Amino acid sequence: MSTHNRPLRKIQSTKSASDNREVRKVPVPSHRLTPLKEHWLKIYTPVVDHLRLDIRFNVKSRNVEIRNPVPDDEIGSQHLQKAADFVKAFVYGFEVEDALALIRLDNLFVESFEVKDVKTLKGDHLSRAIGRLAGKGGRTKFTIENVTKTRIVLADTKIHILGSFQNIQVAMRAICNLILGSPPSKVYGQLQQLSKSKVL
Repeated sequence: MSTHNRPLRKIQSTKSASDNREVRKVPVPSHRLTPLKEHWLKIYTPVVDHLRLDIRFNVKSRNVEIRNPVPDDEIGSQHLQKAADFVKAFVYGFEVEDALALIRLDNLFVESFEVKDVKTLKGDHLSRAIGRLAGKGGRTKFTIENVTKTRIVLADTKIHILGSFQNIQVAMRAICNLILGSPPSKVYGQLQQLSKSKVL
């Protein structure tokens, strides 16, 4: 036997059942590290106790790593996706309590897009569009959240919406109208009509 085959045999023999364990990694940006440390127990507990998964924060790579402890487990894979969505939602800026709904309920999603995806805006025009979305004291954002039963995070030029598929579509339409320049009063009127017609 030639010597170059030996290392290959060693590599094959060291492969264990743990290699089949599914892992999801969620990168954490630097501005979300402090909130993650503060709320770690609230994030750790439902993932470990409720979903029966392993979770850790990798300090070197700045990733939250979630692992299914049972190899090739279908239910564990579903739980893994839920846990990854939950952690992602928190990293996007949602409150832990809101993000937890992704674990508890099946028909919830997070949709993300940027202001420039709707309309290319720069400088003051961009600032004014973001201001229209938030409204005075966050009033516009809260109104859209309450009427559409969603949660919205405005992170610089990125917008994240948590809710059911249908409600996200309604909230997105309202947000896009605001970005395109519609006055908040007009958007409120459209939302009130939808809530009266019980579309939501």
